[in-house]
Formats: sequence, structure tokens, C-alpha cells
Amino acid sequence: MATSAQKMRAYKGPKIFEKGFRPFFLSAGVFAAIAMPLWVLMLAFDVELVSPLVGRSWHMHEMLFGYLAAVIAGFLLTAVPNWTGRLPVVGWPLALLWSVWLAGRLAMMFLQGAPVLAAIIDSAFLVLFAAVLWREIIAGNNKKNVPVCVIISLLALANITFHVLWLSDDSTAFPERLGLGVIAILITLIGGRIVPSFTRNWMMRNKIMPMPTGFDKVDKAGLAIAVVAIVSWIVLADHIITGILFALACVAFIYRISRWRGFACTSEWLVLVLHVGYLWLPVWFALMAVSIFFPDFITATTALHALSAGAIGTMTIAVVTRASLGHSGQLLTANFWTRVIYILIIAGAIIRIITDWLPLDFTLTATIAGTLWSAGFAVFVLVYGPILLGRK
Repeated sequence: MATSAQKMRAYKGPKIFEKGFRPFFLSAGVFAAIAMPLWVLMLAFDVELVSPLVGRSWHMHEMLFGYLAAVIAGFLLTAVPNWTGRLPVVGWPLALLWSVWLAGRLAMMFLQGAPVLAAIIDSAFLVLFAAVLWREIIAGNNKKNVPVCVIISLLALANITFHVLWLSDDSTAFPERLGLGVIAILITLIGGRIVPSFTRNWMMRNKIMPMPTGFDKVDKAGLAIAVVAIVSWIVLADHIITGILFALACVAFIYRISRWRGFACTSEWLVLVLHVGYLWLPVWFALMAVSIFFPDFITATTALHALSAGAIGTMTIAVVTRASLGHSGQLLTANFWTRVIYILIIAGAIIRIITDWLPLDFTLTATIAGTLWSAGFAVFVLVYGPILLGRK
């Protein structure tokens, strides 16, 4: 079967819409660099937006269904053509899809007086994106990746449910857990493929032995436990059964990761950061278990940031930087500024998680954490912007 590169349509338009990763990765970086400081201003200085959402609800919604949705779109629009051998989405269809995402961000920022309209505009992107994925996967007869389509469809459903409940003045806790949970499963599945694979490729090029352990029954069992634990959390939240499953998933994932030879990759941060990103998953499992059994020791909200700021933040920037370099013909290595990006984002996540135990004001430490995290994405935009715009 011909690859998407071999079948690439003759595109002569703006470079930014040549491939799916270009507009969405750049926009995700810009949005993260802006949205987190806005949340810090709300938290520390009671700044109010003209948004249909307020405070924490805006922060949660926009990082999950705004920033993260853009990263996922950029990644899958680039990966799916290689999975299916079909033509990639480029040019005006890509520009249209990106415009729908942008319209959603603007609606959730400014349409305070028209919350129903804002909800419709915002919900459109993930529904449209899921439809594009289903079309490509089905047309390419790529049954192996149908679960990815299911996950994106559930993410779209979570967003719609969020809006319905918000407009009804009901709690949005369930769709928040559903959205974060399906993303955790996506990272669990795809991350479990790419981390050992990229590690093996790098070690082979550098003639380093022994190789990471291949996918086997241990991985299957670990994945099964993790998925069941996450589903239990989505449905039962802080039930004791969820706590037990999270504890088991933590042990299983630490053992899985220990077989992937991450310490052999310390000289190449582009590979090492993938291990760090995936390692955040068992950290999240552990902290969630502790928050269920010992809620006075750590809150569920703080534990959740091991997934959101930690696993999601680190894995997305790891994939975004690597894909931006690889698909633009750049050298696959982390230079000084790429390392700075990783350090800032990981440091921000760590500080946010340890806020419960620091002898400092919560608002101060959360502000420091958010500032570091968003600074990492600001540096990403400055360093990788020219690459994504096709100027490098």
C-alpha cells in the first residue's frame, strides 16, 4: 500500500495548511501560553472574562476541550494517513477544520451573553473531527485503530454533555471525568506503543544494548488493569473499588515502564521525555489511590493535576516537539531550548502537585506553577513557530 507521503496531493497553498500538525500544534502552543496566565489572573487577582463559563470551569474546559483537542487533532491528522494509506487532509478542508476549532475558543472567551450559541460553536469541532476520523479509518479499512475513533467520539460526547449540564446549572463533574478519562486511556494505549518503539529505534541507531522488552502478556495485563481503573473512576469517582484498582494499575505500570530502558536514553531528551511523560500515569494512579483512602493527605483535585499538568502536559509537548521536527525534515534531537521547554513544563506540573504540602500560600504556589507551565509553551511557540510555519 502506498504511503500518504507517496500519495500526497500537489498542494501549493500556504505552508501552514500543508499538513495537519502545523496549524494545530502551533495554535495549541499559543493557546496554552495564553490560557494558563488568564487562569492565574482569575485565581490570584479575581479577573473576570466575558466568557459563558467562569473560573475553574473555564480553566478545566479550555485546557481539556481547547488545548488538548488541538494537539490530538494535529497528531491524528498526521498519523492517520500513515495508518490508512489515504490522502491527508490539507488545504482548505484543513483550514476549515482549524477555523472551527478557533471559533470555539473565541466563543468560549467572549460570548458571555449567548451561552447556548457558544456551546453549539464549541461543540462543533470535536463532532466534525470525529466524523473525519471515522471516514478515514473506515475508508482505509483500518480496523486496528477503530478504538481511537471511539475515544475521540467519547471526547466529543463529554464536551456536549459538559455544555448541557452547565446550561442546566448542574454539576459538570461527570463529563470532566469522562473527558479526562478517555484521554488517559488514549495516552495509555498510544503512549504504550510509541515510548518503547522510539526508544528501541534510538538505541539501535546508537548500538546500545539490551533492547526494551517487546509488547507481551505483562503489557496486556497492565493495560487492562489501567483501563478498568480509569473506567471505574469515570463512573464511581472516589469509590474504594476505584482506589484499589488505581493502586494495582500503579504497580503494573511501574513494572511495565521499568522494562523500557528509559535510563539508557538520558543523553537524548527527545526520547527521555517520552518516558517521563508516561511515568506520570503511575504517579497519577498512586496519588488518586491515596486521595481516595487518605483525603486529608492530598486532595483529589491536586492528584488530578498529575494527569492534566503532568501526564497530558508532558506527553503532549513530547509528541508535539518530536513530530514537528520529524515531519519538517529537522534533526531528531532536543537542543538547548527544547530542553528548557521540557524543564519548565515538568517543573510547573511538579510544583502544582506538591502545593498541598508546601508551607506557602496556595494561590502563590499555584501561580508559580501555572507561570512555569505556560512559559514552557511560550518558549515552544518562539522556537518551533518558524518550523511549523515552514520558514525553517
